[in-house]
Amino acid sequence: MAISREPAAQTDEDVRRLGVIEALSWRETVARLFLSATLVALGLYVLENYLRALAWALVLAVALWPLYDRARRQASPGTAQNLLPIVFTALVGLTIFLPVATLAVDAVRELRDLVAYGREAEKSGIPAPDFITNLPYVGQWIASWWSDHLSHAGWAKEIIAKVNTASLRELGANLGANVLHRAVIFGVCLLTLFFLFRHGESISTQCRAASRTLFGDRGERIALQMVASVHGTVAGLVLVGIGEGLLMGVVYFLTHLPHPVLFAMATAVAAMIPFAAGIAIGVAALILLGGGGIAPAIIVALAGAVVIFVADHFVRPRLIGGVTKLPFLWVLLGIFGGVERFQLLGLFLGPAIMAAVMLLWRELAAPADDPSSSLDPSG
Repeated sequence: MAISREPAAQTDEDVRRLGVIEALSWRETVARLFLSATLVALGLYVLENYLRALAWALVLAVALWPLYDRARRQASPGTAQNLLPIVFTALVGLTIFLPVATLAVDAVRELRDLVAYGREAEKSGIPAPDFITNLPYVGQWIASWWSDHLSHAGWAKEIIAKVNTASLRELGANLGANVLHRAVIFGVCLLTLFFLFRHGESISTQCRAASRTLFGDRGERIALQMVASVHGTVAGLVLVGIGEGLLMGVVYFLTHLPHPVLFAMATAVAAMIPFAAGIAIGVAALILLGGGGIAPAIIVALAGAVVIFVADHFVRPRLIGGVTKLPFLWVLLGIFGGVERFQLLGLFLGPAIMAAVMLLWRELAAPADDPSSSLDPSG
């Protein structure tokens, strides 16, 4: 015969003990949250000057991971673990460094020519151009000022005597310190990128587990959507920008624009921002027009208008909006707002943040029994 036992009634002592345990548990939770927030704040404070380098390394790693993962699967385990991260990091470094070095070499060459011209002009003076005297209203005044200050020998010494050389030395020191700081940031970015390539699989697993623990399945979906938006942004901005630069580079070469390679690079960089390529193309057309090439200037302007129209109205919306599941208007606002807040890094952070916000909004706004409320970023 089974004997049923009634649960013993809780005494006042038991209730008091449970209250103490709950109070201790609540205090422990608050203390843990406070300690975690303090440590995170201290970590961000320590890394404040390098956060932009870390963010760039993360964006580059996410953008290049599909290509790196494909190469990693085809390589041997030893090569994939040691050599492949070095190769990819070196390629990224060279891709960034070579254009900058080319611009620096050309700038030094132009500066050398400018110094030689300045020395010659210091000896004999700079005669006023003929078109200045023909300018309406102000031509005679400008020609008189030019004759008093630039047309005679020794004009450069007179100007230098009026300049505050201490300010120039301070400006040079600040410029050198700025260049050194950016070189250090570039090195930190490449070093971080190397470790992200080497340990990317384990870092991704840890991040997904942490987001699942903190925010549940929704947090993991948002993280995956942000990664997908970076991939779409790279395809829609960087690759399309490079394509625009290559096409316009051919046009620059055929129209005999001076330094067509440098102008093609400038167009590619400007084209990464929607509608900004028109500035570089307009400058190129004005240079050709100033040299007397009316027909080449018109060709550059028309070709640039066609390339920009096709890229910004057909190619980019399909590449970016299709991956991020965002209307192109929100992609555009994310790009502009990101560039305004984070400079060039905002090209990638802006659309990623907007994609996460829109995904969260769709999940909150969709009915609970609607299967489309759980969006799959990969789908």
